[in-house]
This record gives sequence, structure tokens and C-alpha cells, in this order.
Amino acid sequence: MTKQISMLIGIMFASFNIIAQPLILTPFEISKGKNTATYDECITYYKNLAEQHDEIKVFKCGPTDIGKPLHLIVIDKDKDFNRINTYKKGKRVIMINNGIHPGEPDGVDASMMFVRDIVTKPEFHKLLDNVVIIVIPIYNIDGALNRNSTSRVNQNGPESFGFRGNAANLDLNRDFIKCDSKNARSFEEIFQKWKPDFLVDTHVSDGADYQYTMTYFPTQKDKFNPVLSTWMVDKFQPQLDNKMKEKGVPMCPYVNELKTTPDSGIVGFMESPRYCTGYAALFDCIALCTETHMLKPFDKRVDATYKFIVSLLEIVSQKDNEYDGKKYFASSYPVEYYQLPINWKLDTNKFDIINFMGYEAKYKPSEVSGFPRLYYDEKAPFTKPIRYYNNYIVSDSVKVPYYYIIPQAWSKAIDLLKLNGIGLKRLSKDTIIEVSSYYIKDYETSKRPYENHYNHYNTKVTSNTQMIQYYKGDIVIFTHTYGMRYVMETLEPTAPDSYFNWNFFDGILMQKEWYSDYVFEDIAANLLKKDKALKDSLEAAKKNDPNLAKDGEAQLAWVYHHSEYYEKTHNRYPVGRIMKEVSLPLGE
Repeated sequence: MTKQISMLIGIMFASFNIIAQPLILTPFEISKGKNTATYDECITYYKNLAEQHDEIKVFKCGPTDIGKPLHLIVIDKDKDFNRINTYKKGKRVIMINNGIHPGEPDGVDASMMFVRDIVTKPEFHKLLDNVVIIVIPIYNIDGALNRNSTSRVNQNGPESFGFRGNAANLDLNRDFIKCDSKNARSFEEIFQKWKPDFLVDTHVSDGADYQYTMTYFPTQKDKFNPVLSTWMVDKFQPQLDNKMKEKGVPMCPYVNELKTTPDSGIVGFMESPRYCTGYAALFDCIALCTETHMLKPFDKRVDATYKFIVSLLEIVSQKDNEYDGKKYFASSYPVEYYQLPINWKLDTNKFDIINFMGYEAKYKPSEVSGFPRLYYDEKAPFTKPIRYYNNYIVSDSVKVPYYYIIPQAWSKAIDLLKLNGIGLKRLSKDTIIEVSSYYIKDYETSKRPYENHYNHYNTKVTSNTQMIQYYKGDIVIFTHTYGMRYVMETLEPTAPDSYFNWNFFDGILMQKEWYSDYVFEDIAANLLKKDKALKDSLEAAKKNDPNLAKDGEAQLAWVYHHSEYYEKTHNRYPVGRIMKEVSLPLGE
């Protein structure tokens, strides 16, 4: 009995400690929902919370382009603040990323209140038994410091906010593969250290008008690890939708219109790895992008984001052996792959029906131009069934090699593979290795720069088996291990966000040697005399291509390209694929 009384007193004392500290209000609360916290206010707030509550710790992590460190807030009831211990205890990790677009600050303010409430409110505090939460308070610090009141012209509050671009004018939500910013590298270091189970990336939408304050999209189900995808769709999402509805915030999928307006149908967003959620999905993390509606009042948007995070915690804090089993199995599932999908296309023949709460789309004369213009009549709300297209089919897949091998000269790619925890080894001596080599057959390049790059797309390749000389220090990359999906999406040149498409390997696209016409004319003539097959091939090519038949210089170039004089490395993709298990001389 004495032991029971002592335990009861201990519980009461712990509960008293939870609520005894004076409540620290956020700038959002002080302004009655009109202002979002500045960067300095936000970081100071979390430091003050951490001084009051030893379950909160503020970490300075890697650098950002503006010269300030990226902060990480960790909430751990056991006060370990250590991912290895968290994993050993079977706890799950929720990661919240705020302010990737600082003009969309709803998550910044919602998270500040959430972190405070979870350590001060007993009904929330108990949810930390099985969960550790990590929060990036403001990811795009650069943009947050570039504060204004005008750049989000379509948005209803707050009174001032940050700017979308960072200090180098990069959109950080397009930077998770190329990692041009220090911000992205610091984020990925945090992500790979903590390996979250769930990630929330908070945003505010643009686009159509409708009744919902909160829309969201999860990792696209058809491209996600199939072991986890079924649990996410069948169990997790219905719970999340129901909890939000119970809290008075009904949700619908992110409104990505099939045509001009939502009643034409909405399309599930296919987030590629350049995006925060697309990047997280490569590592079997269930990622959720919240999109509150730009025209709803700022205080309502923050409230909806707060309730979304709480709802997520309520679900994740429950012991769920089905999820735990699937998460464990997902880590080994890629070993069973033979062909791995790397490109998808929307299946327009398959759709679900959802009841959508919208406003009638109408047209009236523009007061600017006089031409008809679209508007949404909020006096004409409707709830009606619309089509939701959220099924994607594989349009391209590749056979998974045993290893990739990449010459050490391509250091940017190697550095990013290391940053993301990919298993790498170096050759311990010079070696000739049989590899399947890609040649870049065709590609298109954007005519205008996109996020600091002239991206390639519609990349086409051919392949053949070659014996290639590699050197001590060249990198061997293991595929059947952690991060396989990341490896494939970055190193397969036809993948939409491959390193090739982000211009990492453009050096191979420029031919380094050529010929003098008057000299090579005689060499080419001798080649055709000695090699009947070569001559027959040229005649066939001329017959199939009238332009070639009329162009003497083009015919000379054709002979050059089909001769031993043409450099073998031109357009040869430098990352080799080793298609069978072999013994390689490997060092560290």
C-alpha cells in the first residue's frame, strides 16, 4: 500500500510540474491571430520553452545559405534526445518541417503552440510515451528574414511574412536532389540522423476556391513502398480524416484540378524526389504535405494545421503492431525487387468518387480587360460528387544491378550519396570491370533556367556491356541496402529527378576530339575500301535518310562516328552498372 501511495504522489507531482510553469504565449496568440512569429521571435520562444521544460532540447545543426544555423527542436519524454535509443525503445519519430516557403507560415505558429501544449497539457503529454517529435522551426531562414507584406498577393494574412526564395533565390522545395543550397544539405543530415517514420511539411495553397480550410496529400500511394502503402491508404488516412472531421476541420485531397476548376475532377499529386515529401518517401517515410487554403483567415489556417499535427500524433502514439511489422519488413523489401519502377503516368481510366465541398465557378466581364474572367461565388456553395484521379501506372522500370560504380572524379554525386547514408566502398586497386554502360541517345533541355539549372528531360538511353578501366579510389555503390530507392532515382538517368537530368554529368555531352575534313577524307575512303560492312551500312543509311544522301559533310561525319577514331566516352554515362555478383577489390 505504501508503494502504491508513493507512486500516486509521484504521478500527481509529475502532473503538477507539467502545468506549474507560466504559459508562454506565441506572437500569433499575442496578436490574436494576426501575426506570424519572426525568425528571432521563433527561436527565442523555443529556447525559453527548453529552459522551462527539460523534455525539450534545442539543437544547432548545419549551416544555411544566409549564414545562420538550422535549428532542430527535439521533444523526448525520456530526455534521451538520441535516435539510437529511440529506435531501441521502439518509439516512432515524427518530423515536422516548417517555413520551407516562409510566406506560408501556418506551420511555424501551429508548431510553436503544439510543442508548448504537448509538454504542458496532460492529455497531450501522455501521447509522448511512444513517440519522439523533431521540429525544424523555420527551414528557409533566408526567406524568413526577407520579410514583407506583398509577395503573397493571393493570401489572406498574416500582416507580414517571409519570401519564397532563399538567399540564393532558390525554391528550397525543389532542392532535395540537387542540393544546391546549404539548407538542403543540413536538412538531409538531420533526416538521415533521425530517420523519421512520419514527416509533415506545412504549406499554404494557391489555386481554386472551395469550402475546405485544410487539404493535404500523402506520399503518392502507387510509387511508395508497397508494403507500407496499403497500411497508409487503408488504415492511416481514414483515421486521419476522421479525427480532423471530429475536430471540426473536414479535409479533402489537395486540389490539383484536372482542368480549370475542381468540379472537372482533381488529380492526386505525383511528388517527385525534388520535393520534401518526395525525398522522404525514398526512405520509406510516410510523408504528408499540408495545404491550408490561401483565402481562409490566417487564424483559421493555423488552427487547422495545429489540429492536423495533433491528429497525427494521436494516431502515431497508438501501439500498432501491423504498422511496426510493415515498417520493419519495408526495410528489407527492396532486396526482392527485380525491376524497379522509376517513371509513372496518370491512369485517366480509373478514378474514385468523392463528395467535394466547393463553390460554383462562374464568369463575368473583367474590369481590367473586359474579357470573361473566372470567379468563385461563395454565396453559391455546393457539395457534390466529383472524380478523384489518384491512380498511377508504371511507364518505365529498370533492372536493379548488384552494384553501381562511379569514377571518383564525379565528386558532387558521390558527396550526396554519402550524405544520404548510402553504402559506398572504394576500389583498393586499379581494376578492369565488366559493366553495363548507358549511352545518352537523346534528351531535351529546358530553354529557360529552372532553379539554377537548365534541366534535361525525356532522356533516352541505349546500353551495352563493356570492359572498362577503373582506378583505385573509384566508388562502388551497393543497391540491396538502405536507400536503394534514392540510389535508383538519382543514378538512373531516365528517372525524372536523376543527377543526369539535374546536369551533374553534362561534361560527357561535349565531344572533345574531332577531325580535319581534308585529312579525314582520305582516311574515311580507306576505311570504306577495307570494310565492306561499313560501306554497306553507309549506303543503307543514305537510302533511309535522303538528307544524309545529299550531304557530303554529313556522310563524312557518319563514317567518323562509326569508326575506331570516334571517342568511346562521348555521351557515355559515367555511372556503370554491374549486373552480376562479382568479387571486387574493395577498401574503405
